[in-house]
Amino acid sequence: MTQVSSPAEQADGTVVGEQRKAAGVKDVRRLDRVIIRFAGDSGDGMQLTGDRFTSETASFGNDLSTLPNFPAEIRAPAGTLPGVSSFQLHFADHDILTPGDAPNVLVAMNPAALKANIADLPRGAEIIVNTDEFTKRAMQKVGYATSPLEDGSLDGYHLHPVPLTTLTVEALKEFDLTRKEAERSKNMFALGLLSWMYHRPTEGTEKFLKSKFAKKPDIAAANIAAFRAGWNFGETTEDFAVSYEIAPATTAFPTGTYRNISGNLALSYGLVAASRQADLPLFLGSYPITPASDILHELSKHKNFGVRTFQAEDEIAGIGAALGAAFGGSLAVTTTSGPGVALKSETIGLAVSLELPLLVIDIQRGGPSTGLPTKTEQADLLQAMYGRNGEAPVPIVAPCTPADCFDAALEAARIALTYRTPVMLLSDGYLANGSEPWRIPDLDELPDLQVQFTQGPNHTLDDGTEVFWPYKRDPQTLARPWAIPGTPGLEHRIGGIEKQDGTGNISYDPANHDFMVRIRQAKIDGIDVPDVEVDDPHGARTLVLGWGSTYGPITAAVRRLRTAGESIAQAHLRHLNPFPTNLGTVLKSYDKVVIPEMNLGQLAALVRAKYLVDAHSYNQVNGMPFKAEQLATALKEAIDD
Repeated sequence: MTQVSSPAEQADGTVVGEQRKAAGVKDVRRLDRVIIRFAGDSGDGMQLTGDRFTSETASFGNDLSTLPNFPAEIRAPAGTLPGVSSFQLHFADHDILTPGDAPNVLVAMNPAALKANIADLPRGAEIIVNTDEFTKRAMQKVGYATSPLEDGSLDGYHLHPVPLTTLTVEALKEFDLTRKEAERSKNMFALGLLSWMYHRPTEGTEKFLKSKFAKKPDIAAANIAAFRAGWNFGETTEDFAVSYEIAPATTAFPTGTYRNISGNLALSYGLVAASRQADLPLFLGSYPITPASDILHELSKHKNFGVRTFQAEDEIAGIGAALGAAFGGSLAVTTTSGPGVALKSETIGLAVSLELPLLVIDIQRGGPSTGLPTKTEQADLLQAMYGRNGEAPVPIVAPCTPADCFDAALEAARIALTYRTPVMLLSDGYLANGSEPWRIPDLDELPDLQVQFTQGPNHTLDDGTEVFWPYKRDPQTLARPWAIPGTPGLEHRIGGIEKQDGTGNISYDPANHDFMVRIRQAKIDGIDVPDVEVDDPHGARTLVLGWGSTYGPITAAVRRLRTAGESIAQAHLRHLNPFPTNLGTVLKSYDKVVIPEMNLGQLAALVRAKYLVDAHSYNQVNGMPFKAEQLATALKEAIDD
């Protein structure tokens, strides 16, 4: 965290500082960036607090990146380490790429939150603790034999003991609330205090609270009062002698209108945009599963755009309904996570056989089986590539940032509609729940995705009869025609049994099956995808190759290495099947290729097999994204090796 003193302090720091203190004016220090983590019980509202601080930070114009982290249990035991929920926000006056490696500020609502997060803090960081929760019983529950607020174990940090619960209850004594009801607003008190510390706007939060509790105006008023009390506490207490300014990131963004957006919200908007650009109704067949459920929730709000959402009884029914909608002429989508992809695999194979457009969105999480439902991972790549019986190739697209999920949805729709194929879109929990600023595109920037349904016969027999052949292919894309059921003269068979090329009649002929397998593979291999771009300003000998959400940490690590004088190249893959046509040439032009992944080396295995390149894996599967410093160290070792 870089600190820059104010102009007055630069002129005569000591004298002016004393004059400001004598006048009762608190110092304001300018920073270029800061990392804040809110932590407490899963019922303490840490995600809401983080969301509101993020929204105000976005409206202020800072660049930002967030990392929500919460337990898988709906309500873990209060005051325990497994029940700790946290929200980390990194914001700056310049372009940033990750939620940050280590918090500069920790807000700990109880002993469990402190113990679960203290190891991540650098020495000198600020810690704001809710002293009301540091009872003997609460501390014993997490293994504190003595109070960390009194035993000297926090001497290396700037500790701010604040009785958040008591102050909140006192601020709300005029309201007709029980003590328990009043205590629930302590997260708003903390938000008000942090908003004062970092000069965040307040109007948006107050408007949000009025809207959220519109049917309970007393609760809305109480939360606003707690929020204002937190702000006033920061302004008046002597414990907080300094507040901080982080200027808007005016040079980080191209001109445009921006909003804060999460990956799942961006995906939802991308799907709606794709349906409008294709002039097709959007159908989502889905079964709720963490961390993909937010897409179902969001799309259900947009019936005005022709969106139809179907919450099925299970994963198989969800994709079955979606494939039926594709047959009927809709832009069809199913959303899930890794366990759901396994259940959907047979129907994905059916979509390959039927050659119908279908978007299968996999928000990856820790596995196997139920695994880590609320933690991130990139371990479904090989399942997406091969997880079906028979030769059933499927294109794979992976977004690299939360905002990029919008563009990835449009790209997946383009491929599905153009080539008449199911497409796998691999996001993950880190992208889905994380957020960043997103420039809202103009309509003329969106691709034209309109398709032409077959209206009549497309083939002439030897005797001159005009007929409809459902598997007669476009010579450029190898896509078969898309015929809406019920169109006169276009009746044809569907089903999973192998079809005869052209006619679509059932066929058990060995030569025909060999041809159909190869033509389906050739269709996927021939998909038009952009060349992979390489960032290599200094002619490096080592290339770091990534995919998906590793983009932010990899790019941040590469920046650190280049700032330190190292030469390293970077490339990132959006299209994982088919690979860009120039990828083999790129890989073979470097002495060493390093592939960081949040799995045990799945992309590395594909690269080694296809290109015979000795790619080096750097892997992590702890449910958390890479840290930039961690990657920088690993890449430096690779360069020096």
